[in-house]
Amino acid sequence: MNFSYSKDEKLKSRKTIEALFTEGKSVGVYPLRLFYIELPETEKSPFKTAVSVSKKNFKLAVHRNQIKRLLRETYRLNKAILFENSAKKYALLILYVGKEMPEFHSLNKTTKTAFEKFLQQTKN
Repeated sequence: MNFSYSKDEKLKSRKTIEALFTEGKSVGVYPLRLFYIELPETEKSPFKTAVSVSKKNFKLAVHRNQIKRLLRETYRLNKAILFENSAKKYALLILYVGKEMPEFHSLNKTTKTAFEKFLQQTKN
């Protein structure tokens, strides 16, 4: 398994991000909320992922950027869970909804739980 976070895996499309919030389904494991929507089969990567942190909860860009770096790192380390257990292609948005600065280890554990919950919900 390649543990990189390549350009093909990054979600950049504004239309898709908007669709995630309007039509997408979500899975919540505090302090994360994972929005997802199915992608067409023509996509290269099985998962396109973006991360976001609320400006309302974290006024300073430094803190938002730090949390986003942590979220990207936890995705990069745990994406094997998604790639090995899902046959369909999805767009994901990982939203941090907590109000305090997270620690890497707790965020990593929460990300694993969110991914497992996502896989469980998509199999049904």
